[in-house]
Amino acid sequence: MAAPVALSLFVSASDSANNDIRNGVRRDEAEAAVRTLLRWAGEDPQREGLLDTPKRVVKAYGDWFSGYAIDPDEYLQRTFEEVEGYDEMIVLRDIEYESHCEHHMAPIIGKVHVGYLPKGRVVGISKLARVVDAYARRFQVQEKMTAQIANCIQRALNPAGVAVVVEGAHECMTTRGVHKRGVSMMTSTMLGVFREDARTRNEFLRFIENRR
Repeated sequence: MAAPVALSLFVSASDSANNDIRNGVRRDEAEAAVRTLLRWAGEDPQREGLLDTPKRVVKAYGDWFSGYAIDPDEYLQRTFEEVEGYDEMIVLRDIEYESHCEHHMAPIIGKVHVGYLPKGRVVGISKLARVVDAYARRFQVQEKMTAQIANCIQRALNPAGVAVVVEGAHECMTTRGVHKRGVSMMTSTMLGVFREDARTRNEFLRFIENRR
């Protein structure tokens, strides 16, 4: 009698894993959608090399778009005030990110540069990188992502100003359409003193341009 019970438990666990529900969609439904796309492209989803592809794609989506399950503001809740009155610019540059264009679902790969002028409170620099990842791991438009990162830092820290510059290489432009390689897009959002004071803005831009 033990074997049927064990088999039953295994099947139940397997069914549960296969039918994991996320945002109202079961895992097996997501995998079926991948098989449909494979057929539409002219492939046979039952071919040996593609048998596990739907599972792999769904798992990859869980990683690529994990940002939807994250509240970026929470990363910036813990701040530090014991900075001996430091009130000069803080810059974190060359934060690498990977995102996906919401128009063609193609990769966007690039770097983000963040600066802010604190008013008594600072945050751990790793948290700034996590904020970038939280917004990047969603379907994105680069202009929107740039503003989202800046506004998040402004809300959480209330600094004198925030500056964000984003560089991105868009695969929707390099692998389809005009097929232009080696092209990168630059966007920026300047808040507070970075928008109002040209000297502060230029100092930030010099920081991110003077790379070794």
